[in-house]
Amino acid sequence: MTDEKPKLKEYAGEGITVTFEPRRCLHAAECVRGLPAVFDLEKRPWVRPDGADTALVAEVVRRCPSGALQYHPADGSAEPPDSPTTVRRNAAGQLVLRGDLSVAGEQGVRHETRVMLCGCGASGNQPYCDHSGPCAAPPTDDPVDRPAESR
Repeated sequence: MTDEKPKLKEYAGEGITVTFEPRRCLHAAECVRGLPAVFDLEKRPWVRPDGADTALVAEVVRRCPSGALQYHPADGSAEPPDSPTTVRRNAAGQLVLRGDLSVAGEQGVRHETRVMLCGCGASGNQPYCDHSGPCAAPPTDDPVDRPAESR
């Protein structure tokens, strides 16, 4: 294991800070579909947390299945994990986990609330899926792949 921390991009707003870890993004596009006023790939910066109500920004960030997007409210609280914790394998073979998680990987043990783990063993970003192998199938629009609050 390496001591190198994951590369995070931070986008601070008045009521919420959104972080983005590019290596974990699987391009599900839940963010840009869910809140284009905040998440706009044509603008720089592409994340503008003050573009919508803080609660709505948090709700859309929680839709990110890979956990590449995370948020931290200005009050210092943390993103609440789903309860109970759920684990399932999607049609592409990825393991989709949501809840209060500890994930051991290259950067050591990380506390997580949402992850997509590699189910095929081909990821260069183990244990996270990076679409390097058979898991590279395009994401489905199956409502089972979305968190309950967005169905």
